Amino acid sequence: MPLSPMDETLAHQTSDTFDHVYTSDRNFYDRYYFNMHSCSDEIFLITGMGQYPNLGTTDAFVSVSYGETLYVVRASRELGSDRMNTQVGPFRVEVVEGLKKMRVVCEPNEHGLSFDLTFEGTVPVVEEPKTFQRHPHGRVSMDTSRYSQVGTWSGTLEVAGQTFEVTPDRWQGVRDHSWGVRGVGEPEPPGIRAAQATQGFGFFHTWIPLQLDDCCIKLFREEDQDGTQLVEESVRIATFENGGGVEHMGSPVFDYKYKSGTRELESAVITVADPAGKEIEIRATPLRTVYLAAGSGYIPQPDWTHGMYQGPLKVEGKTYDVSTPEARAALAPLYEVLCRFDVSTGQVGYGLLEALCVGTYKPFGFDDPGAVAP
Repeated sequence: MPLSPMDETLAHQTSDTFDHVYTSDRNFYDRYYFNMHSCSDEIFLITGMGQYPNLGTTDAFVSVSYGETLYVVRASRELGSDRMNTQVGPFRVEVVEGLKKMRVVCEPNEHGLSFDLTFEGTVPVVEEPKTFQRHPHGRVSMDTSRYSQVGTWSGTLEVAGQTFEVTPDRWQGVRDHSWGVRGVGEPEPPGIRAAQATQGFGFFHTWIPLQLDDCCIKLFREEDQDGTQLVEESVRIATFENGGGVEHMGSPVFDYKYKSGTRELESAVITVADPAGKEIEIRATPLRTVYLAAGSGYIPQPDWTHGMYQGPLKVEGKTYDVSTPEARAALAPLYEVLCRFDVSTGQVGYGLLEALCVGTYKPFGFDDPGAVAP
C-alpha cells in the first residue's frame, strides 16, 4: 500500500492508504463529467475522466459534435498509487476552487482536438439522491453518489482546424462528479445473470440540468421496464447571486417523442409543479447530439470501455460520420442531446437532455427489447 500525497491530508476514511478504497469490488469507479455548448446548435463538447482503483487503470476522453462529424480523442494509462495525478496522455483536470471552479485540459496532439477550459459554477453543487440497485441473485450492480453544477466556461478550443475563443457570456454547460460501484472494465462471465436475462430487462434514464438566468431546474429519473420509479430528483437551485437556495418541486412527467425507427429523441415536453405548486411546462427542442456510445467508453465496445486495460499508456483519435440516419443509428443507445428549452414562464435556456431507453420499456410502447418508434 504505497503512500501518496493524498495521505498527507486529514481525510482518511479507512485504515488503508488512499490508493485503496473501501471495497474490493472491481466495479468501483470515481469520475468527472463536463459538457460545454455555445447556447446554439453550433457545437457540443463532452469530456470526462475516471479512475478505477481495483482495475488499476485511469482513462479520459473528449467527444465533440461539430458539423456532420463526431470527433473523439481518448487516452488510458495504468493508475499507479498517486490518485492526485490526473494526467492521462494529453488530458488533465485541476481543482481551482473546490465546489466552484475546475480547469480541464487536452494538450495539443496529433489528432487535432485540444482545449484549455475553465468552468465556473453559477449555482451551488447539489448532491443527488443515492442510486442503489441489487440484482435478484444478490450482487450489487449500482451503488453511487453524484453531485452536479451548471456554470459558464472560458478558454480556448481547437477542433477540425477551427479555433474557438470561449467566453462566459455565451458558453455554458454542466459538470458532475460521481463515484461508487457501477459496471466498468472488461466483461465478466455472466454466470446466473445469463439465466435471468430471459426474464426481460428494461431501463429508462433521463437527466436534465436546465440552466436559466436565475436558477437551475434539475430533473432526474430512472425507471424499470414497467415504469416503476427507481430514483427521482426534482429541484430548483437558485444562482449564487440569488442566494443559492435549493427548493423541491413536484414529480415531473416526461412526454418524449422519438425519431421514427429509433430511440433517439425528436422532441420532449416535461410538466412539473414549481416550488409554489404551480404547474410549468418545459418544451425541449433538440439542436445537436453527442453519441456517447461512439468511443467514449460509456457503452462497452470490444476495443474500449471505461476501466479496460490498454497497457501502460494509450492515446487514440477517432472520427464518426453522423450525417445520415443510418450512421447515427449505429451509435445508439446513449444520447447526450443539446436542447433549447422553452419554459411556460417565458424563460429560455440551453443545455443537456440526457436520454437512455434500453430493453423493454412499456410506458413508451417499447414492448420488446428491439422495439423502436414507429
